[in-house]
Order: sequence, then structure tokens, then C-alpha cells
Amino acid sequence: MKQKIFLTYQQQIDKLKEEKNLTIPDSDYAKSVLKEISYYSLIGGYKNLFKSGPSGKFIHGVTFNELVSFYYFDEELRTLFLKYLLHVERRIKSMISYYFCEKYGESQTEYLNITNYTVSKKNIHDVNRLISSLNKTITLPSHYSYITHHATKYNNVPLWVATNAITFGQVSKLYQYLPNDIQSKISKEFEHISERQLHQFIRVLSSCRNVCAHSERLYSFAVKESIPDTVLHKKLKIQQKKGQYLLGKNDLFSVVIALRYLINNHEFTSFKKSLKKLIKTVLYNCPHLTETQLLSKMGFPSNWDSITRFKK
Repeated sequence: MKQKIFLTYQQQIDKLKEEKNLTIPDSDYAKSVLKEISYYSLIGGYKNLFKSGPSGKFIHGVTFNELVSFYYFDEELRTLFLKYLLHVERRIKSMISYYFCEKYGESQTEYLNITNYTVSKKNIHDVNRLISSLNKTITLPSHYSYITHHATKYNNVPLWVATNAITFGQVSKLYQYLPNDIQSKISKEFEHISERQLHQFIRVLSSCRNVCAHSERLYSFAVKESIPDTVLHKKLKIQQKKGQYLLGKNDLFSVVIALRYLINNHEFTSFKKSLKKLIKTVLYNCPHLTETQLLSKMGFPSNWDSITRFKK
């Protein structure tokens, strides 16, 4: 593979116009965008939707402005999803700390005690690693003033304080290794979700949250983990192959389904309304991109917006 070489902003623009067949009506505007976003983030991240097959060139007529519009669509998409993912994260953290402390008390020694988790030969290493990460979170010096306050004044950081500082990934592991009775109490806070299904949802949402938080490409989100088959998969008549749903399992639409179960109806309606508006706007701003192409890349079925018509 040919090694990439440094190109000035003007050389980047010339390459896009002459080699890649990209229409650039305003070179000064293009240069200002490349300074702000970078060639790699803009072109490397979003060119595939606008390319013409194996040639590597852009579809005839595609403009630089279309790529910029799509870049900002993906940015707004991250902002939208992150807002509601944080709502789920906050609620899960609150319930974990409540039900754990209800059973074991508020001392930090309890959530740092391996006997208070479900441990087996298979997972003991992971449980110890989780406890180590929790201990690191509350160990001074801390980046969090509230951790420092409780540690110095009370010599104890209760779980309801510590959970504010831990990641969604740690929350996923914490829930995974909690005793079954605590898992059950938490899952019952959500309609029609078992303990295992809730963990599957949390794992996928945790991955999506990381993508959003680190400003990575979201529209084509895909992970190894998958959410469980749900009633919504069936009611939306999502296509199957060998008994496996082809959409809504480990893609961006799987996150939409998870949110349908994990946030209330009012919140989800607001989320869906904003999402529809974003999709409508980007399709208007990107005339060379079809709705079918976009939804396919996002893992959305064509009837995705009817998701609120069905009971969970």
C-alpha cells in the first residue's frame, strides 16, 4: 500500500478536485473547513457514502459542502444519542447504588469485597479487576472533589458517591457481577426486561456512549455485542437470515430499540422526533444520498419510525 504523504491545504483541495472528482465551488471555504476539521476526519470518515464504486472517485456532482453537511449530521447525531444514553446511565447508576447499599450498607469496604459479587472460576479475574478499578476511583489523590471530600472527612466513599465517577463500562461490569437478587430488583424497574436482557442492553449502550464521548463516527456504529431479540424486532418485521435478525442487533438501530425499553415514552417520543428531523435535514443537504442508502448504513429498517406504534 502506498504510504500517505503530507499535503498542504491547497494540495489537498487540488487532489480532491482533480483526482477524486469532488466539486469544490469555494476553495477558501474548503480550506477553512480542512483547517478546522482535518482532511482525515472529513474525507476519511465520510467519503464512502459518496463514492462511485471501485474507482475511488466521488459520484459525479457530489460537492464538498455535502460532505461537510454529513460530517455535522454525524456530530449532531452523537449529541442527540449521548443525551439519552446519559439519562440511562444515570438511572442505572442510581439503582445499582441504591439496591447494593440497601443489602450491604454504605461502607466502601462492601463494594470492594469480592464476596459481595457473583464469582466463579471463569470470572474471578474480571471481578478482581472491577474491584481494583473501583478502588482506584476512590483512592486519593482524586480528580473529583466530592470523592476527596468524602474520603478525607468521613474516610468512606459510599457507592452512591463513587458511581458518579465511574464509567458506563464499569457500570456494565458492576451490574454483570452483582448478586442475582439485586440484578432482579434493577431489571424490574424496566418493563418486560429480564436481568440478562438488561445486561445485553447495557453492554451495547456502553459501547455507543464511548463512540459519542470520543467523537468517533456514529452513523455506521457496529459492535460485537448484541441486544436480545425483542417484540419490536418481530412487530417491525425486520428481515431474518437463518433465524437471525439482520438489523437492530448490534448497529445504531439496536441502540434505538434499547432506548425504547430504557427511557420513558415521553423522552423516547422527543428523541425520535429529533432523530427524524436530523435525517430529513441531512438528506435535503446531501442530494446525492438516498434515504435507502443512509438508513441501510445506520442499520435502520425503512419503517423504523413506526417503532412507537407498538407495545414493548
